[in-house]
Amino acid sequence: MAAEPAAAEAKQESRAVQLRIGGKSRVFDVDDPVLPKWIDDDAFSSDDYPYKKKLEEDAYEETLTKLQVELVKVQFWMQATGKRVMALFEGRDAAGKGGAIHATMAYMNPRSARVVALTKPTETERGQWYFQRYVATFPTAGEFVLFDRSWYNRAGVEPVMGFCTPEQYEHFLKQAPRFEKMIVHEDIQLFKFWLNIGREMQLKRFHDRRHDPLKVWKLSPMDIAALNKWDDYTEKRDRMLKETHTDHAPWTVIRGNDKRRARINLIRHMLKNLDYDGKDKAAIGEVDDKIVGSGPGFLK
Repeated sequence: MAAEPAAAEAKQESRAVQLRIGGKSRVFDVDDPVLPKWIDDDAFSSDDYPYKKKLEEDAYEETLTKLQVELVKVQFWMQATGKRVMALFEGRDAAGKGGAIHATMAYMNPRSARVVALTKPTETERGQWYFQRYVATFPTAGEFVLFDRSWYNRAGVEPVMGFCTPEQYEHFLKQAPRFEKMIVHEDIQLFKFWLNIGREMQLKRFHDRRHDPLKVWKLSPMDIAALNKWDDYTEKRDRMLKETHTDHAPWTVIRGNDKRRARINLIRHMLKNLDYDGKDKAAIGEVDDKIVGSGPGFLK
């Protein structure tokens, strides 16, 4: 006699975790198709987000199109002058890095604009100078390179998850500003973005990914393992911003609970800091200082 389907299948281990949020004990089960009300109610306003609702889609699309036209001008200018540009996109899991990169890249010529998203280092790479595998991906003349995570893994996920030694972590924090000074002295325009989101917003985005068949691949076991390490990540973020925010390579912090505002203001920041031909300042508009700030002080 055949076993009943329920008995034949191995029961999936529960991924429910108990979290301490805002002084309250909460249970979050990413596999439960129903999003808890406490997350739904607080996600958008988490991290003291300054707006009550998302930017309207029509306004977003209209503004984004204007900015993307300017990015095409940037590419023509880069190809004519040989200027090199690098942008690092950092932030917690589900902070919106990939979406911001896609919005930036959407109409750029892929022959001279590319994304770098390195996997975990190989055995050979682990024996090299830490920055070596990143240097190999740097732009050539006229090229725009966007990093979906970067060498700053060593300031966040690696020490939090135990993938580097305390000595390697401390060494990195001392080396990174010197490394970046060399990049800037090489006349490469370097942008460093930290996309910041609230805890409830991160949980909502994890839940959305888990139950969207087109996005479920984005949710990794590492995401679940890190759910109880929010405070540790916060401590590492704050120290990273403090010790690697320099005059030559400053951090630009983007409040990211509203992906639309985050993308628009991130692109605006880059356009305002690039001296390209045919710049349309009216089309670019003004950066929203409620969304964009400089260095660790913006998150106080």
